[in-house]
Amino acid sequence: MFPRLTFHGAARAVTGSCYRLETQHGALLIDCGMFQGPKTEKELNYRPFPFQPADLQGVILTHAHIDHAGLLPKLVRDGFKGAIHATPATADLAAVMLPDSAHIQATEVRALNRRKARAPAEEVEPIYDGGHVDRTLALFRPQDYGQWFGPLPGVRARLWNAGHMLGSASVELEVALSGHKHPLRLLFSGDLGPAAKLLHPDPEAPTGLDYVICEGTYGDADRPATTEAERRARLRDEVRAAMHPRGALIIPSFAVERAQEVIADLMQLMDEGDLAPIPVHVDSPLALRATQVFARHKGEIEGGRRFRELLGSKNLHFTQTVEQSMALDNLRDFHIVIAASGMCEAGRIRHRLKTWLWRDEATVLFVGYQAEGTLGRILRDGAASVRIQGEVYRVRARIRAIDSYSGHADAGELAAWLAARAPIAHEVFLTHGEEAALKALAERLAPEYGASRLLRPVLDEVFELTPAGARAPEERPPPRLRPDQVGRLDWHNEVSKLFLDINDALAQTADAKRRNVLIRRLRRALEGEE
Repeated sequence: MFPRLTFHGAARAVTGSCYRLETQHGALLIDCGMFQGPKTEKELNYRPFPFQPADLQGVILTHAHIDHAGLLPKLVRDGFKGAIHATPATADLAAVMLPDSAHIQATEVRALNRRKARAPAEEVEPIYDGGHVDRTLALFRPQDYGQWFGPLPGVRARLWNAGHMLGSASVELEVALSGHKHPLRLLFSGDLGPAAKLLHPDPEAPTGLDYVICEGTYGDADRPATTEAERRARLRDEVRAAMHPRGALIIPSFAVERAQEVIADLMQLMDEGDLAPIPVHVDSPLALRATQVFARHKGEIEGGRRFRELLGSKNLHFTQTVEQSMALDNLRDFHIVIAASGMCEAGRIRHRLKTWLWRDEATVLFVGYQAEGTLGRILRDGAASVRIQGEVYRVRARIRAIDSYSGHADAGELAAWLAARAPIAHEVFLTHGEEAALKALAERLAPEYGASRLLRPVLDEVFELTPAGARAPEERPPPRLRPDQVGRLDWHNEVSKLFLDINDALAQTADAKRRNVLIRRLRRALEGEE
């Protein structure tokens, strides 16, 4: 039996990272992430796994972001009892992120069920709870960079610094093959950080591989080279442009890594006098706990001592309780609020947007990737109105974005990283990217590798990894979603936009007779009339 690799997530999309490797001795996962974005994809979080969790011997976790780690407690809930291997920093971050994920689910489900009770509609339950998280955290087995370990018989693994966030790793695997002298050598990139990333070194990884599984989040983008000074100057200019005597700068940010980078730069700009003192409120208990983890691991990050000094600024404030968060609505002078989640899909950022989005004295500044179908992507794409928790909000705030805080390598950096892995004997699998990004990256790499060796798996696609190359097995299970249902807007997004368009059309029609005509046409359409 040759090893089989199945892509259960991050297949022509950027969330739900999950790859299953089956060998003659057992099976393991690389990541087990939560799907985000369109509801069609998020519903996969509630459906059964397309495999039996109890049959897995282990999991190797590349890093602690929820789109890579968020379904681990569900895996445990459904019978997984093996070890979860990760760097010590990733284990520490997971210990604050997974409980927060369970808390957010409980809060969101309570609010959703209240709305369903008025409908009425069938209630839903959280994917997992705090008890499942506790059992999950007990399974973590920290592994240092560069040290071989055995996740299952016949397989040994080694972690390399991926430069994406604190504790992030690329995963090298050597898989023994019966009857063959040499093992198969695989490398999973995980999420790769860009060159000269704040707080972290450039990515590292081995050479001379059989197969590489490479992320392609920004496979269609070439960002201009940016120094630390240029990045801070760009942030300074955005803050100055946002300043309004009664306004606010709202920064949706991932609570882990992105928030710490933005905090560090804001505090340094004020410390050096490039910005006047401005209150910065980090409206995320998770960000506070994650920042404390960063402080404990200061020896692993570049400029760690300076980073810890900046955290002591009198201009920096963390809100923990709901009451402290709600009190931010009472602030009258210009201030900055950093709140999760970074794609505006959950958490306190949605309350901040409900407070400020409709006010022209506000600015919303995006500092991270926005996946297709997320509220953040819809806002960044220029929506005039949006629906948040069933309510319609007109967008009057300035919508801005900075790409220089991205935690992902761009197309040129991905190509350079792959070139440094040479020689690569067989296929390169391009994952963790939307269709356009992966297609562009494949076209860029084709002259070097040949188009036939650059594969872009779809959801639940499986490959046999042989010493002569990858091949599709004769029997393949059907995918949970068709390729055209992944990584793009779905009917839920279209319905939401339709409601907004109807509201706008009715509001802009001053004549009562014309409004009635429009309503009658809509009714006839619903009744199936021409």
